[in-house]
Amino acid sequence: MTTTKLYITRHGQTEWNLEKRMQGHKDSPLTSLGIQQAEWLGESLNDTTIDIIYASSSGRTRKTAELVRNQRDIEIIQADVLREINMGEWEGQVISELEQKYPEQHHAFWKTPHLYEPIGGESFQDLHNRVIPFVKDILSKHEGKTILIVTHGLTLKTIMSYFEKKELIDFWDSPHIYQTSLSMVEIDEQNEAFIRLYGDTSHYKELA
Repeated sequence: MTTTKLYITRHGQTEWNLEKRMQGHKDSPLTSLGIQQAEWLGESLNDTTIDIIYASSSGRTRKTAELVRNQRDIEIIQADVLREINMGEWEGQVISELEQKYPEQHHAFWKTPHLYEPIGGESFQDLHNRVIPFVKDILSKHEGKTILIVTHGLTLKTIMSYFEKKELIDFWDSPHIYQTSLSMVEIDEQNEAFIRLYGDTSHYKELA
C-alpha cells in the first residue's frame, strides 16, 4: 500500500512572539530559544526519511526549515502561499491592545472565526482558499513520499482543520500549536487521511 506522510511544523519562537505582537505577513527573527527549538526538532527527525521540505517564504520559517534540515541533502522549496494569514492593520501590533482598538474584529477573530472580517487582510476562509489547493497539489505531486511543511500557527491549523473535516466555526477547537510542534498526517491510496500527531512537543528539551 502506498502511504504518503505529511509532517507539518510551525517556525521557532521569534522576537515578536516574545513581545506578543501579531506577525502575519510581516516578519521578525528567531530568538535563541527559537533556534534551539528548530534544532531539537531536527534532531528528533534525524532518523526519519524526509524526501522534500516545503517552507513558507517568510524569514522565520525559512530559517527554521534550514535548521531542521541541518546537514541533510533535502531540497527546500519556498512558497509564498504557505505564509501566515495576512492580518492587515493588526500586523506588528501588540495583541493585548487589539481588543481595545478593534473590539468587534478581535471578538470575531477568537470567538466566531467564520464571521471574522479583517481590516485590510485575509479572512479565515481566504486563508483556507489559498493554502488547501496547494497542499492537495503537494500530496498529488509527491504521492508515496514523506513531506515536511514548515509554516505558521494559523496556516498549520487550517491544514489540520481540512484533514479533520472541520467547519470554520470550530477552527479553535483543537490543540494549541506551539513553536516547532510537530503534526503528522498519513494519506493512504484511497486518499483517506489519518492524523497521527497533532501539536507534539516531545522533542523539547530542558534549557541548560
